[in-house]
Amino acid sequence: MNPLAELRAAVEAAATALRGDRAAPSAAVTLQRPKLEAHGDYATNAALLLAPVLGEQPRAIAERVGEELAERLGDQLQSTQVAGPGFLNLVLADPWYRAAVAHVLAAGRRFGGGEVGAPERILVEFVSANPTGPLTAASGRHAAYGDALLRILRFAGHEVHSEYYVNDYGSQVLRLGESIRARARGEQVPNDGYQGEYVRELAMSIDGAAEAEPAELAVAGVALMRARIERSLEAFGVHFDSWFSERSLHEGERPTAVQRAEAELEAGGHLYRSDEASWLRATTFGDDKDRVLRRADGQPTYLASDVAYHEHKRARSFTRLIDIWGSDHHGYVRRMQAAWQALGGDADELEIVIMQYVHLIEGGERAGMSKRRGDFITLDELVAEIGSDAARYFMVQRSHDTEMDLDLDLARSQSADNPVYYVQYAHARIASILEKAGAGRVGAAVEDSERHGRSVADNGRDTGPSLEPSERTLIRTLLAFPAEVAEAVERRAPHRIAAYALELAQRFTAFYRDCRVVGAEPPAVETFRLALSVATQQVLAQALGLLGVSAPTAM
Repeated sequence: MNPLAELRAAVEAAATALRGDRAAPSAAVTLQRPKLEAHGDYATNAALLLAPVLGEQPRAIAERVGEELAERLGDQLQSTQVAGPGFLNLVLADPWYRAAVAHVLAAGRRFGGGEVGAPERILVEFVSANPTGPLTAASGRHAAYGDALLRILRFAGHEVHSEYYVNDYGSQVLRLGESIRARARGEQVPNDGYQGEYVRELAMSIDGAAEAEPAELAVAGVALMRARIERSLEAFGVHFDSWFSERSLHEGERPTAVQRAEAELEAGGHLYRSDEASWLRATTFGDDKDRVLRRADGQPTYLASDVAYHEHKRARSFTRLIDIWGSDHHGYVRRMQAAWQALGGDADELEIVIMQYVHLIEGGERAGMSKRRGDFITLDELVAEIGSDAARYFMVQRSHDTEMDLDLDLARSQSADNPVYYVQYAHARIASILEKAGAGRVGAAVEDSERHGRSVADNGRDTGPSLEPSERTLIRTLLAFPAEVAEAVERRAPHRIAAYALELAQRFTAFYRDCRVVGAEPPAVETFRLALSVATQQVLAQALGLLGVSAPTAM
């Protein structure tokens, strides 16, 4: 078990022992890292929760909790201190810290992962940008977030499938065809068409474009754009398990997928006709008004496609669906959730994550991005400018529900101010340290640490050297990784991992500043510090990997 989990269990056991057969507190006992190191290694609120149960003063109860912990933890607990209204600050002893490093090393790449209580089968649909133009830098934020989220979910133990919904049906696709033909003929592109230079390239790539019908050109143009989108995403390190065509919902055998979804809604009493249109009773499921599924002219709405698509998702037996949409779809959420429930889905099975805008900053000015006007920066151009690693890290550094500025000048810089450079440099520095020590000494250090950890677990004896404060701080940061992964899963928040990676890099840098590694005396100190460096490199690489960012061994 994770030493931190064992410590939490000991705190809970101490609280239970004091409570006896009285009712348990309504809130859970917490174990947290204090913001100030002067307040101990960890702090618990156990006494504050027990006070109303026991009818005693929290500070007095905290003293008793400390006594219980001393009995349970033995020489792994160095001291306790009551603080404030009744918090108990804990300082762990060196043996506990050395055992913690041994645990991280023994767990290897599994450390921090596979701890989800109830694994789910999840479909994550993201990016899904219209195939009417290249992916923009804004789509890159969706790609970076969605891919990081599914990596984190998989690492936690869920079965995750990724999908791109190709919007290859409807008026915007026909406008692409009209724009291609206009370009091929040397004519003015329609006002509501697509103006980008890429449209001219499409026209040149399609034989006979000047004479072809817009509908035919739309199909050919979408095929070319989809291939380009796939290449862009692969270059960005994002791979989709499946690509789903919206057109397939409207074509093929009769009844079509859209017609079947409509029939299912009608059978459930969730459709009605008014003014010759077909309406979904969305208000039944919390929407502010009913929604048109099929217009009076017989044409299905965009919602009809989405209903059929989500019915197809439901038929594939996923236990949870996560849709990642742009901020321009915010007003669409309630109607989609209403439609999902009308189809028979549970409300909590469908999650819709709304992404906020990303603004590119260069020279202190923002760059505009509009696919239709043609004045956008493509994802390919962004990657060429700052690299895939920097683009991905910066795109997930802020919470998805917050607008962000991506400073291109900062992302290009090779300085400590650039967070991705700082984190990658820390990993490369560790690789250099380990190379200097040599594979033999490093391997022996890891074996010694794991053997030492087993010895302490078996007989409680620890004879290792005293640890420096920066070593202890680094180890506590390592042990925080599983909790950060769990929090990132729970809150759908990859930015937690980005922040954690930066903190871990900072803690290692402070450790390396304070503590000599290769050549440290006595030899037991070098051995432990080499093992600690390996553990840090392992976790740092894992954190970067969850973000889709490389962990270089040299820079």
